[in-house]
Amino acid sequence: MPVPENLRDILDTFQNQYPQREYSIEIVCPEFTSVCPKTGQPDFGTITILYVPDQRCVELKSLKLYLQAYRNMGIFYEHVTNRILDDLVGVLSPRWMRVTADFRPRGGITTKVTAEYRAETAPAG
Repeated sequence: MPVPENLRDILDTFQNQYPQREYSIEIVCPEFTSVCPKTGQPDFGTITILYVPDQRCVELKSLKLYLQAYRNMGIFYEHVTNRILDDLVGVLSPRWMRVTADFRPRGGITTKVTAEYRAETAPAG
């Protein structure tokens, strides 16, 4: 089953009251599930989102609903990690973000995928 294009629409944000300060937000979802598109078997993992906000922060209930939308979706580890990063960057425009997906062992192999984004800064001058 392909990932719907409008999944990003689930995500809600709110105004960062401290955009002048560089601080980080870490969100951990230890019960993430998706489905292997090859075998149809469930994949279980922990998604960790670490970011430095700019003008917007992600609202947690909407993030929970967004992550739960992957529950029955066939998607590879690498794709889901990058898709989550792209969707969050798309709604937040953070200064910096890292998404790490740490999946439980399957067939004696564990997999951890990390994807990063850094906002481009305007050249000095």
